[in-house]
Amino acid sequence: MVPARLNSGFPALFFAFAGLYSFTTTPLSAAPEATPDARTPKNPTWIPNTTTDRPPIQNYPHAGFVGQPRRILPSLNRPTQGHQGPWGAFNYGTGEAAGFGPVGRYGPAPWAEDWSDLRNPKKSDDLLDPLKFIALNQQKTIWLTLSGETRLRNWSEEAPFLGRRGNAPSGRFTVRNLLGADLHLGEHVRLFGQLINANAAGWAGFGYNQTFRKRLDAQQAFIELKGQIAGARTGLMVGRQQFLDAPSYILYNRETPNVPLSWNGTRIYAIWPKFRLDTFSFAQTNTNPNKMFHDTIDWGTRLYGVDGTAVVPDFVIGSQQVHSFFDLFYLRYRYSSSLSVVPSGSTTLKGTSSRGNIGIRWYGTARDFEFSFGGLYQNGSFQYTNNASSSDVSAWAVNTIAGYRHTPSPLHPFIGAQFDIYSGGADGRNATLHTYMAPYNPQTTYSDPTTYLQPSNLISLSPILSVTPFHGYASLRFKAPLLWRQNTNGAIWNSSGPYTFSRPYRGSFVGIEPQAFLLIQLQRHLSWQLIGSRFIASKSLRNAGAQSGSFFQSNLVFRF
Repeated sequence: MVPARLNSGFPALFFAFAGLYSFTTTPLSAAPEATPDARTPKNPTWIPNTTTDRPPIQNYPHAGFVGQPRRILPSLNRPTQGHQGPWGAFNYGTGEAAGFGPVGRYGPAPWAEDWSDLRNPKKSDDLLDPLKFIALNQQKTIWLTLSGETRLRNWSEEAPFLGRRGNAPSGRFTVRNLLGADLHLGEHVRLFGQLINANAAGWAGFGYNQTFRKRLDAQQAFIELKGQIAGARTGLMVGRQQFLDAPSYILYNRETPNVPLSWNGTRIYAIWPKFRLDTFSFAQTNTNPNKMFHDTIDWGTRLYGVDGTAVVPDFVIGSQQVHSFFDLFYLRYRYSSSLSVVPSGSTTLKGTSSRGNIGIRWYGTARDFEFSFGGLYQNGSFQYTNNASSSDVSAWAVNTIAGYRHTPSPLHPFIGAQFDIYSGGADGRNATLHTYMAPYNPQTTYSDPTTYLQPSNLISLSPILSVTPFHGYASLRFKAPLLWRQNTNGAIWNSSGPYTFSRPYRGSFVGIEPQAFLLIQLQRHLSWQLIGSRFIASKSLRNAGAQSGSFFQSNLVFRF
């Protein structure tokens, strides 16, 4: 039993209670209209200009370019309703194509938000706006932006990990606090730092480690140098930082535990009007030390590569004008985590993995539809622990989502389908490994919020239906993935490694997992997300020893 007391370094509920009293001073619909500038992309003619305000739901944590609760008008990607940087055409939608994660009023990476519009105090319309632009000189060329987040998450599970791990039933509670400071020293130099404090409790809890319980430490700390080079807005970021420049189904921010993923190293980006390029080399932060400000660098866990995005010239399908982007990327991993193993009978062989991923993604929107098509090939090697032998890697994945949206409707409905396939194999010593791996926390809400299934040796086909009633203050989404093994001779994987069952499982069909997501934007700073899911294991899988079970999660998040 995990004790139900919290030992946070500073009060965990401070920001959440503050959020209840920090309502905007004017209604959202009364937000002042900002003057368009060079960063504002052109609004396609097919999007109706029926509002002058951004939809209040801007912080949907797993909404990328496709499947937003409400379509964001490109003409509104400017202060104060949106705070993307000066990325021009790459600010389309929520600015995900710029490579810093989606940004509405806020973003997963607070340093990606641009609050420089508040240099003009008339643009302020929120009680907390004075914290977003603190002028430190008379010319207002040196300023400080403060940011913060408190997340209270609790979830209950009837049969965790198909009944193969943990305690059943189980209920867990976690809280984390993030507090950041973004110091701009003119146009060319910026310093960003962020502190984290986190804790966990619950009944019949399990699996808590340093990604759940964290004494006060530095989550991010970097310097950025910016300038205009060869016609591109260019930046050099050195230090500890978040990294979101990859499709979220490949790599994201480790949102299930309390401590988000952070990296130490160098990133260089260049953004031209129609093309951008990003190159990076990182080592993961080691969060195992349990003392204050003792996190170190895990040099054995690496991420490096290059990502390029091009604005595809608009074209027409029928009467539909299509606006889209094309990504070409190469990511290289090196890791020795619990996913760096090879199943061998009832045991696993440990080792160090080095995997390269070369992939593409084409994604965009038209008047009545939106889409994302991605695929990659994964190669590399697996070095067995305490053994000179190694195995080659040859794996692949395909990720697609497409659907219809009726933009003018008050409910803003989206209906579509998602299809994902991840290669698998009967991997063993000295054989070529065909099982695809995504070791760096792909976004769980893309496929499986329970984390019971790792995107490895898996086929998933799901319908999607979402509506956004109440003028955008709530969003409801339904999914029901049908799940199969891609290779019936390969293992089924969870987020901590391959499953082993008490009896042989020789089937292909894994089960079905109905899911529902409800997000309520209580006010600008406070959102509440509820997730319900039930994993219904196939008969063959139940006969092998797996269990069906329900999962429920609640996330109350305060941001400023």
